[in-house]
Amino acid sequence: MDGRRILVGAIAGAHGVRGAVRIRSFTANPRAVGAYGALFDEAGTRRFQLTVTGSAKGGVVAQIAGIADRDQAEALKGTRLYVAREALPPPDGPEEFYIADLVGLDADRPDGSRLGRVAAVDNYGAGDVVEIALAAGGSLAVPFTRQTVPVVDIAAGRLVVDPPAEVASGEEAGREEAGGEEKRGSRQ
Repeated sequence: MDGRRILVGAIAGAHGVRGAVRIRSFTANPRAVGAYGALFDEAGTRRFQLTVTGSAKGGVVAQIAGIADRDQAEALKGTRLYVAREALPPPDGPEEFYIADLVGLDADRPDGSRLGRVAAVDNYGAGDVVEIALAAGGSLAVPFTRQTVPVVDIAAGRLVVDPPAEVASGEEAGREEAGGEEKRGSRQ
């Protein structure tokens, strides 16, 4: 067990008076949030065994073992739910990845030179964006597309990043202007 946990949902509040909760599910199939076994809070100190009992706007309704009334359920509002990485099924194909598997990978340029390390993968509504902590300092954000990230090799611990010209040139200019402060580039 490598200790990594994957965010799969968040408790949105109580549902009814018998301890049920509404959960915003971050899984592809919202009901799957209850299919991976025990879930944990962000610190990994609280364990939740839940049973999905229905659907709700924006998620699912679930019963959590040991939670018997509305007050107990409401006290959990805002709790983020994580599952051990090992509990998740393998990705469906070679073009699918868990974000947790990408974070920490080396990021190399197409010529093999080191660009940096993947610091985060975010999605602001227009698609996934890979944030690279640059080896030379600062950071760079690029769209997570086949064109910009043509190679993802989880087994080798690396991905290849071919930033668009305007982002790559902005990377150099941004570091010079900011004296190494964090800069982000993106392509529309």
